[in-house]
Amino acid sequence: MLDARKLQRNLGVADDGIIGAGTLRALFARFGASPSIAGELGMAANVRFRTYGILDTGLRLAHFMGQCAHESGGFRYMEEIASGQAYEGRADLGNTQPGDGKRYKGRGPIQLTGRANARFYGRKCGIDFENHPELMAIPSIGILTACMYWDQNGLNAYADRDEGTAIGNGINRGNPKSDRQPNGAADRIVRTAVAKSLIL
Repeated sequence: MLDARKLQRNLGVADDGIIGAGTLRALFARFGASPSIAGELGMAANVRFRTYGILDTGLRLAHFMGQCAHESGGFRYMEEIASGQAYEGRADLGNTQPGDGKRYKGRGPIQLTGRANARFYGRKCGIDFENHPELMAIPSIGILTACMYWDQNGLNAYADRDEGTAIGNGINRGNPKSDRQPNGAADRIVRTAVAKSLIL
């Protein structure tokens, strides 16, 4: 169960016990999002987090926030800073055409990467991300793709068991069952701990 009042008190917002766009905006801002990005993420997350069960428990919300804060530099970057050249020719990401690495670099809070993901999630939500991958960098759309990816990979179940390494691997390696540490494991742990201190 998510203790809305505790979260609101920790964020310094009105503790009315109802998590809405304002509470979520404050949460994104606490992690580093600019006022405009925090506002857009908060409004969209108020809908998307409910749809995908992320507000059902404190652990789900804490793990989502910690992992996505790592991926997006504290929700400051909705598009990967690196050029994307490192993804060129990555058949595992569906990058089969020249220029795909740069074109399909990470976007949104979860940094969705690759032509295959753009195609899959675009078809899933009815937006042509394959031809317009830049749309995923719009915060309100990026939070949708992040929640869809989270759901598609069953990450709520790992959050319910407090399995942060599995969640990190599900995001970073596309495989929660990997026995390797995800890239940025230490930062993921720190950011998730911050989320837990606010939420749990």
